[in-house]
Amino acid sequence: MIPNHSSLVLFVSAVLVLLAIPGPAVLYILGRSIGQGRSAGLVSALGIGVGTLIHVAAAAVGLSALLVSSATAFGVVKYLGAAYLIYLGVQKLRREESFEVSGDQARSKLSRVFGQGIVVNVLNPKTAIFFFAFLPQFVNGSRGHVAGQILFLGILFAVMGVLSDSLWALFSGSVAHWLRGNARWLRAQRYVSGGMLISLGVATAFANSGPKK
Repeated sequence: MIPNHSSLVLFVSAVLVLLAIPGPAVLYILGRSIGQGRSAGLVSALGIGVGTLIHVAAAAVGLSALLVSSATAFGVVKYLGAAYLIYLGVQKLRREESFEVSGDQARSKLSRVFGQGIVVNVLNPKTAIFFFAFLPQFVNGSRGHVAGQILFLGILFAVMGVLSDSLWALFSGSVAHWLRGNARWLRAQRYVSGGMLISLGVATAFANSGPKK
């Protein structure tokens, strides 16, 4: 089930290069971390990771191939994902959130952030296309257990992605923490994070089919 050593080294190297390029997932996490703090950013990263695992499972059973072969399915998922991001951005613009919340409110909010991270990634058709196009390059059919190899590589990718996204969340969350004492930032922060989410949704709707994490 594990690819040979040379393929594994090549895969890890390729993933490191890909993760160094900020894509929709990173922008989403930055928006959450800036708007709600490092905890929200880290939880978003975990949600994105779970969404990645769902795509990995789909790739292993051939659902990604079905999505790629159907322009209608691609379009539906693409625009659902874009609309959801725009909706989150509009909600952010409409609702001014306090940085001081009770423990129960914080847990509830983080649970919603986690679920939203899963939905954002699951409804990103580029992720499905990415796994369909990328993972098979490192699968050795002669070793058998193709689905197992895809699962192994996909889980490895998801783990590396969560670690990388968490670094982005910690960095952006730290910057936001430094700015929270600034009254102007307090007034503008929801517009910044809301605008990022809306921009991401619009960009997703009109983006080309080239995948990027």
